[in-house]
Amino acid sequence: MQTNPTHTSLVAVGDSFTEGMSDRLPDGSYRGWADLLAARMAARCPGFRYANLAVRGKLIGQIVDEQVDVAAAMGADVITLVGGLNDTLRPKCDMARVRDLLTQAVERLAPNCKQLVLMRSPGRQGPVLERFRPRMEALFAIIDDLARQHGAAVVDLYGARSLADPRLWDVDRLHLTAEGHRRVAEAVWQSLGYEPEDPEWHAPVPPTPPPGWVMRRTADVRFARQHLLPWIGRRLTGRSSGDGRPPKRPELLPYGELTP
Repeated sequence: MQTNPTHTSLVAVGDSFTEGMSDRLPDGSYRGWADLLAARMAARCPGFRYANLAVRGKLIGQIVDEQVDVAAAMGADVITLVGGLNDTLRPKCDMARVRDLLTQAVERLAPNCKQLVLMRSPGRQGPVLERFRPRMEALFAIIDDLARQHGAAVVDLYGARSLADPRLWDVDRLHLTAEGHRRVAEAVWQSLGYEPEDPEWHAPVPPTPPPGWVMRRTADVRFARQHLLPWIGRRLTGRSSGDGRPPKRPELLPYGELTP
């Protein structure tokens, strides 16, 4: 990997993780690690261009159908691809199909950028991770294999102890906080060969007194009402939180310039 490179463009492909949930800005929009990364890269390269095609709730098949060809056609220096985790969280998941679709995506994207970046997604400590851990690790084995075959970089967020800490996850227990996204941006930044700004991004968060029983139960009830039950409802009805939602930043434009 080149040390302290200069990249002229970035295209981010994926789902809610790449869209930036739950790094919420004051106006209610989401920022996230990809926006943070783009800002750093733009500071190194005047005229730097950035597109973010990610849409929350997308499965890997939808990412391949709706985002991959668009991203490949942009000819960016760097493309990030994070997908497949939503598939592993479904009650039924065909891992062979996930592998085939990820292979299609990587084979399409790798020849059309200077550096493809893949990720082993972070996992929050708790029963949800334990239940789906075998599928997640099968997904990460696929990603590692594809990276070796196609010269992609792999950012190991799953192995970072800091990102397993529940304190870096939003109340929905599915998305990182602003601090979590900052650490992911740092991890990708370093994977691209830039000089670290936070060499200890993966270090555990300093300990704090654990919340009391009442606070934990109150949080559990709020989580079930506001997030878990709506999520189950969407699964039962075949809906997605991203239905009808356009990509976050669909055109490869100079950083800071927004599409209408």
